[in-house]
Amino acid sequence: MLVETIKLGSERSWLVTLCDSVSLRLTARLIALLLFTCAFGVVPTAFAQAKPDRDYLVYVLSEAADKISLVRFGPSGAHVDRELPTGDMPVDIDGPHGIAVSRDQNSYFVSLAHGRPFGSVWKYSTKDDRVLGRVRLGLFPATMDLNSDGSLLYVVNFNLHGDMEPSSVSVVATGPMLEVARIPTCAMPHGSRLNPQGTKHYSACMMDDMLVEIDTQSLKVSRHFLLTKGRAVGVDGPIKTAVTTKPPTTAGHKHSDKIDVGGHGMEPPKAGDSSCSPTWAQPSVKGSSIFVACNKSSEIVEVDAAKWIVVRRIPARAGVYNLAVTKDGTRLLATNKRDQSVTIVDLKSGAELARIPTRRSVLHGVVVSPDDRYAFVSVEGVGAEPGTVEIIDLSTRKIVASVDVAAEAAGLDFFRTEPAK
Repeated sequence: MLVETIKLGSERSWLVTLCDSVSLRLTARLIALLLFTCAFGVVPTAFAQAKPDRDYLVYVLSEAADKISLVRFGPSGAHVDRELPTGDMPVDIDGPHGIAVSRDQNSYFVSLAHGRPFGSVWKYSTKDDRVLGRVRLGLFPATMDLNSDGSLLYVVNFNLHGDMEPSSVSVVATGPMLEVARIPTCAMPHGSRLNPQGTKHYSACMMDDMLVEIDTQSLKVSRHFLLTKGRAVGVDGPIKTAVTTKPPTTAGHKHSDKIDVGGHGMEPPKAGDSSCSPTWAQPSVKGSSIFVACNKSSEIVEVDAAKWIVVRRIPARAGVYNLAVTKDGTRLLATNKRDQSVTIVDLKSGAELARIPTRRSVLHGVVVSPDDRYAFVSVEGVGAEPGTVEIIDLSTRKIVASVDVAAEAAGLDFFRTEPAK
């Protein structure tokens, strides 16, 4: 058991007094534990949880307010360190959705989903939040991921506008901020993630029930996987025939209107509907598996990357939405959009380790700190409610801090740790 050493002296006297006063009412096992505490001057973490000894910084976007917030969490709690506006449409909402921080921590990228008629990605300096460049992309650019050296950015064009047609993944050269490729995939791609080796890119298409793999050398679709229960099959090569399920039209609506498109919003699936409606594709830390969040069927599908088969279907909470894996590869975190909770799954057994209710509803993103100590979760909120960033201690599996940000908190990414202020 991990323990924290405390100073002897007055603290030790206090512990001895405590042992004397409560020993008669405790079980023999707990008495022995407290006697050990008194003798050696230590307090187990189950009794005294340490506060963070440094500051953790996370960027979060507010889609309904065109805001970027830098949240600071440390020994003094959590607060918004600074906030800045984004976008260039003064009379309308640009809708920042996805964010990715470069590994050198010098820049970050923000996708602006609502454009006229296209969206865009903006590059910012982390030093002073100055705009360093921008590039126009497809309709509703959403989730993003950077390759290891930060030279290429992979952006899914989610295309929530109009009819559900096959969309694409854009590849952006981050130096000049130029789109170097636009790779056709399928309808409503979301959850853009690269494997650890940087050789494959994965996204999930909500309206085609598909996981799509892109080869990063050829910049072409190398394989795709139909995830529908009872019809699951992996196929080599690009998608030849669209299997798009036509939803109610969304023409004229904005993403913030919370249209429920195939389980993307808050409505549960109809009886007998076995479709997945995937919203996230998350490679494992070694890249051997890809975990897919089935938002409609409320399960997590694990696909073997080598064999290209379904390994298992892990039961999830209602409306599972975004995923993150701890750096040690042992746990999977999931935000549950319809359940108002975050779940932690043991990846070896597939068992749910914890279900953690959140302060507000409509869960969105999750990111884990590099030391695996904390998870940061964005919660959109409903109506006039502000967005929220909930901070979970992964050792106790409890929310230890919460901070309000601007409306409809969406994409978030970890920036860095630094000495506490």
